[in-house]
This record gives sequence, structure tokens and C-alpha cells, in this order.
Amino acid sequence: MSVITISRGSYRRGKEIAEKVAQTLGYKCISREILIEASEQFNIPEIKLEKAIHDAPSVLERFTHGKEKYIAFIRATLLKELQKDNVVYHGLAGHFFVQGIPHVLKVRITSDIEDRVREEMKITGFSSSLTRDLLKKDDEERRKWGLRLYGKDTWDPDLYDMVLRVQNMTVDEATRIVVTTSKLPSYQTTPRSQSILDDLCLAAQVEASLVHEFNVARVTAREGSIHVAIRASAKEEVEIISRVTDIAQHVSGVKAVSVDIA
Repeated sequence: MSVITISRGSYRRGKEIAEKVAQTLGYKCISREILIEASEQFNIPEIKLEKAIHDAPSVLERFTHGKEKYIAFIRATLLKELQKDNVVYHGLAGHFFVQGIPHVLKVRITSDIEDRVREEMKITGFSSSLTRDLLKKDDEERRKWGLRLYGKDTWDPDLYDMVLRVQNMTVDEATRIVVTTSKLPSYQTTPRSQSILDDLCLAAQVEASLVHEFNVARVTAREGSIHVAIRASAKEEVEIISRVTDIAQHVSGVKAVSVDIA
């Protein structure tokens, strides 16, 4: 039992590999379903959620924290789905949300630009020069997204347990590598690793509940106890602590709440 996240960028063979891995293991395979679910749960247009995890933040958004609100909704939805175990996720940004969870196998699927251009041209019918330009622009946008929101490039190998360059592999060969690795003891769900995921999930649910009113709140959780760190003036401290505590206590699974005002 494990969870696999496959970061594939705009590389279409990555989708094929993710689906084949899920089929081989008998796991659920999810991608855009997370955006649909988050859209329905938080009443946000899907297009806004998609742009939030694809386009780099604008100057205005960096000051207003506009993207953080939508990302909080996506993270909360995804982590809740991953709690069910036996899942392959190949949507955008998942690798940023699951750092530190031992039983999540984080895979990056990539290939050289010429291979990606050929694969994309089969779908779009665009010229090679236009396709290459579009892919490079997409790669750069995703790099900026990761750097501005998380301080890491999406191509940074430290984000992943495995990076597969697949231009010389078949889908079946790449699938076999991922499936075999996922069965190693290191990537099996344990009570400790499930507890880590549960804590991250609960913190994400609380943060998603707070984000409408407190978009700079940072939430951590441990066995049902929630800690919220938030920026506010001293004169608002009593009112804010009361409001944050009230919101957090209404999230299922929360047993206790503490709030720090900075």
C-alpha cells in the first residue's frame, strides 16, 4: 500500500505512464479530478484553480496572496484524497504538497526537448518551431511558479525520489520501474507515515477554512492539535485569536487550537 505522485509537466507520455502504473497496481488514478472536486467543494471556478497551479504569480498576486487561496483549496482536496491510500496522482504541483511523507513515491517523468516536441506535434498538429516555443514557455512558467511560491524549481531533483528520462524507454519499461520501486519497504504505508499524512491533511483543511479571512495564516497539526501562526497588529490580537479558534474548531478532527500572533 502506497501513494505515487508523478510530475510530468506538459509531457504526454507521462500521463500514459501514470495511467499504466495505476492499472498495473490496481490503484486509483487521479489528475484533473482534484480540480473538479475542489471547484465543487469551495465554489471556485475550475479555470481559476487551474491557473493558480500553472501560471506564475503576477506582481499584484504576490502582494495580495491571490494564488495562495486557490492553492490552499487544491492542497486540502488532494491530501484528503491521498489519505485513502493506493493512489497515483499525476496532476500539477502535487510534489510540493507531499514533501516529508515517507510512503509517497515522488516521481518526475521527463525527456529531451526533441522527444517532447515530436509527442506534442502528434496531438496538436502544430509546426515543430511553434511546439518547441510553447513547451519552453510552459516549462519556464512552471519554474517561476515553483520558485516564487515554494522557493524551488520544479526541475529540482531534490523534490523527487526518482527522476526518469524516458526518451529511450517504452511506456511499459518506465511503468515497470515505477511499479517495482513502489513495492519496496521504504514506500509502504506505516502507522507513522499515515500519521504524518493525517497531520498534513488536517492542517490543510484548517488553512483552507481560514484562507478567506486570513490569507497569511500558517497552520501545523499534530494528532488533532492545531497551531496557527498569523500576522496581525497587537490591538487586534484578542479578536483574531477568538475568530481563528472558532473557525478551526469547526473543522472535523480538530481537538485543540493554539494561535500565535506575530
